[in-house]
Amino acid sequence: MDMVSAFANINWLSVIVASISSFLVGGIWYGPLFGKAWMHAFRFTKSDLNTKNMPKVFGLSLLLAFVAALNLELFIGVNADMSYGLIAGFLAGFGWVATLLGILYLFENRSFKAFLINAGYCILALTLMGGILGAW
Repeated sequence: MDMVSAFANINWLSVIVASISSFLVGGIWYGPLFGKAWMHAFRFTKSDLNTKNMPKVFGLSLLLAFVAALNLELFIGVNADMSYGLIAGFLAGFGWVATLLGILYLFENRSFKAFLINAGYCILALTLMGGILGAW
């Protein structure tokens, strides 16, 4: 399929829903599930986080989630079903993102705990995105 056809067949509603799902998963993942462990792993304090421009952080995070969902939509294609989307999303999260994060974390001498928290989020978010995109 050529790029013009690929873009013509994008289900924009599913891309938006997948983007929002990633954003919501992140809120739960880095909030009640692993928020304290994440802050500890990266040596953040609550006051560090309070100095950030949160509307900017959330807005850009949602935009980046949209780009990721759009990229995954183009990757899995128009004929994908939910099971293919779940598998493709998992493989993108585990096989590309987590492995590349692992390389970066090794060179940056970051903790394995920090890696697991961030890589786990990426794997889960992309798997869910893939499932949503494939189902629609």
